[in-house]
Amino acid sequence: MEGQSAKWIIRGNELLDETAATSIRSYLNMLYDQVDKDDQRPVVPLSLGDPSAFSCFRTSPEAVDAIVRAVQSAEFNSYAPINGILPARRAVAEYISADLPYNLSADDVYLTAGCTQSIEVILSVLARPGANILLPKPGYPLYESRAGYSKLEVRHFDLIPEKGWEVDLESVEALADENTAAIVIISPGNPCGNVFSYHHLNKVAETARKLGIFVIADEVYAHLAFGNNPYVPMGGVRIHSCDPNGILKKYGIVDSIKSYFNISTNPATFVQAAIPQIFEKTKDDFFSKTINIMREAADVFHEKTKEIPCVTCPHKPDGSMFAMVKLNLSLLEDISDDTDFCLKLAREESVTILPGVAVGLKNWLRITFSIEPESLEQGLDRMKAFCQRHSRK
Repeated sequence: MEGQSAKWIIRGNELLDETAATSIRSYLNMLYDQVDKDDQRPVVPLSLGDPSAFSCFRTSPEAVDAIVRAVQSAEFNSYAPINGILPARRAVAEYISADLPYNLSADDVYLTAGCTQSIEVILSVLARPGANILLPKPGYPLYESRAGYSKLEVRHFDLIPEKGWEVDLESVEALADENTAAIVIISPGNPCGNVFSYHHLNKVAETARKLGIFVIADEVYAHLAFGNNPYVPMGGVRIHSCDPNGILKKYGIVDSIKSYFNISTNPATFVQAAIPQIFEKTKDDFFSKTINIMREAADVFHEKTKEIPCVTCPHKPDGSMFAMVKLNLSLLEDISDDTDFCLKLAREESVTILPGVAVGLKNWLRITFSIEPESLEQGLDRMKAFCQRHSRK
């Protein structure tokens, strides 16, 4: 009736709200809300792995030129095929094959809008009723968020800090059953900075084969290795992502991936078009310079954290741009847990660090060292001062 309010039956998606609440972005928003706006010092972001904001990590001029050329050509303004344009897929296949004992074809490649969409696609494909997936603890939380939203049961296996964050294979075998769809392996690692050796990856592959489960090899930081262990692709260790035995095709995984892309978005076509030129034109010294900067940053991080009495780094990072340090709460006053530590650090020192609970390991901290060297040192010095101020007398 006129004058009366309508009775709406629409509701927000509570499951979406619940799963998004555990994302890294949610934690980052919480941390930045705590920063004192009157603090004249610049915020030191040791919480987010985004080196592109810093001049020392600026992308190559060849990559910029490739994007500009693709846009100016006006040849790539339309929709792309669901799995990506052929020249880009062919270039990616050739690039990845250089590290493998076999050759991928363009048909083995599906282009996505970053790693986030890749995770979305594969977890949606695997999320049949009753299925579960094995995720590392600690790990990259987007896997858990997407699995939860897809109603795919999550089971966590441990990474062992005393062994360079190797997979606890006994826990993997104990967790897996006939409904286990896949295991996620991240190397170089986020959040631990580890790089799995060929020997260890071989053991993981043997375990996966024995259990009959699919391996999702997250290698988004491929080649960003600067420690004792060189980067080794999982595809070069007995598991063939090109599926020569037809297992993925036989059990419908390939068809489901294609079906998902029929109802999903694609990366911008002009960006896809730039890929072949980026691979071809970018000089090797661009990559070696980046590796050297990251190696030096890891060295600075490891030495500076030794000076901070309330944290312990069990393993110097070998790759990626992150490391985990253990928080010793017994040495601190007025700090209840890792989240409390990070919120007060942001408020008092304008330094943001991700609490370990965000990546599945309570009372640890994930620290990003992929920032300008002077900012990294400033941030760790402020963290040291914070710990000294809150130390038990």
